[in-house]
Amino acid sequence: MTERLETICIVCPNGCRLVAERKGNAIEVRGNKCPRGIAYAEAEMTAPTRSFTGTVASVFAEMPVVPVRTAGEVPKDKIKEIAAQTREILLKRAYATGEVAEANICGTGVDLIVTADMRKVVGNTEGV
Repeated sequence: MTERLETICIVCPNGCRLVAERKGNAIEVRGNKCPRGIAYAEAEMTAPTRSFTGTVASVFAEMPVVPVRTAGEVPKDKIKEIAAQTREILLKRAYATGEVAEANICGTGVDLIVTADMRKVVGNTEGV
């Protein structure tokens, strides 16, 4: 049985329409204008990953929700679990941009980081 994937490559500005087919252990990719499209399609068929962006709660009325993202890509099948975990996080001090809100989110090996400088909004607090 042949597995088939049709996707648009997002690696470079070309936005190639890719068709990837798995035939046995081999993956054949068509439609790519550069070699990066082949690697992208193969990864999408074997172990797709995504970045996660969302928000977490804080104890500060001036900034009740804080934007966060993963510091790298995580397995696509972990996105819903990560989203659920972010609903459980409550920041109790002001974080700077890039600080880790939760290390190793959902066992992915990737940290969840804050993407706004809370200190500019709520001051440089050490917690409530």
